[in-house]
Amino acid sequence: MLTIKQILDDKEAVIRGLEKKHFEGAREAIEGVLEIDNRRKTAQAAVDGLNAQMKTLAKSIGALMKQGKKDEAEGIKREVEGLKEQAKAQEEAMKAAEEERRQLLLAIPNVPYDLVPEGRCAEDNVVVKTGGHDTELPENALPHWELAKKYNLIDFDLGVKISGAGFPVYIGQGARLQRALINFFLDEARAAGYTEIMPPTVVNAASGYGTGQLPDKEGQMYHCEVDDLYLIPTAEVPVTNIYRDVIIDEKDLPIKNCAYTQCFRREAGSYGKNVRGLNRLHEFSKIEIVRIDTPEHSDQSHQEMLAHVESLLQKLELPYRILRLCGGDMSFTAAICYDFEVYSEAQKRWLEVSSVSNFDTYQANRLQCRYRSAEDKKIRIAHTLNGSALALPRIVAALLEDFQTPEGIRIPKALQPYMGCDMIK
Repeated sequence: MLTIKQILDDKEAVIRGLEKKHFEGAREAIEGVLEIDNRRKTAQAAVDGLNAQMKTLAKSIGALMKQGKKDEAEGIKREVEGLKEQAKAQEEAMKAAEEERRQLLLAIPNVPYDLVPEGRCAEDNVVVKTGGHDTELPENALPHWELAKKYNLIDFDLGVKISGAGFPVYIGQGARLQRALINFFLDEARAAGYTEIMPPTVVNAASGYGTGQLPDKEGQMYHCEVDDLYLIPTAEVPVTNIYRDVIIDEKDLPIKNCAYTQCFRREAGSYGKNVRGLNRLHEFSKIEIVRIDTPEHSDQSHQEMLAHVESLLQKLELPYRILRLCGGDMSFTAAICYDFEVYSEAQKRWLEVSSVSNFDTYQANRLQCRYRSAEDKKIRIAHTLNGSALALPRIVAALLEDFQTPEGIRIPKALQPYMGCDMIK
């Protein structure tokens, strides 16, 4: 959430940033926040003035009583009671303005960094790096949904029977491949210094507001209405919320957590050929990495996270590219974001497998995630960062498609100890 100070320090820069994200009505929203804040300030000034009056009058009551001027003292008491009522009304006006301001700020996205390119959609993202090798597939190569059927790895129809479209059932070596990837990604994260967390996969509304899924993506989340709980779209939500309303000593930063969870997304409105098979699911497995850091060090943390995700794709021997997202394609909460994509030779298209974002103070301000400076002991707002490391469905799709051979599906060397074989036959 943006802060009033951030807006007052450079209102025009904030508006330009929101316009880079193609946030409609950016100027009107910011002017609205400031107008409400002025109402809050006016009410606060009135409360302060009334309190000062009451304090002065209260002092005079005692003096009048000592002088035997009881009637005059009683008159002033009545005047004080009237001022109390006025102060109460102004306090209510102030609180109402604060809540109105908060609700409006919750609906305003984060301001992107200057490094974020201009652009409206995915076609405007900037490719900053490519890696891996060119894939040579056998003649008549199959897409992963056909390979999954051929080798009895994933049953999409059975998932429809049990739950509905977008809930596949993994079978035999398909299930083992899932587990192999989960353990490989977790082991790599632990080796990189991340502490593993096993969080709940349902969260309360406060957690959704804390990381910015609410109110922005309410329609994309599965909502358990009776208990007012939400199925998580990513482990970012419960893991980051561990630090909601927490003050961390600077010496303990950066905090580095990782978590494997199932993730749930309604994906309302998704249709067409690009949602076939594993391309877009309602439930999927993902390993998430989360960092809490100081503003001075968060850029370095971001670069380390990007290097970690890149190393995973290199060890899986997959062709990949890294994109810096343009303003119009970034999430509501991110200040800067890089996407990782792997190439599916069978589908002839790039598949997104990770987004690695720095949220600056945006999430931390909503969460009240703060740290105590080692230098001056002052309390400051932290920075939060997160990334997929990695999401499994499209990784599985790319592995099946890019490593298919006439003899079977080859297993990358890094995964062989986890799979217990070098080929799916």
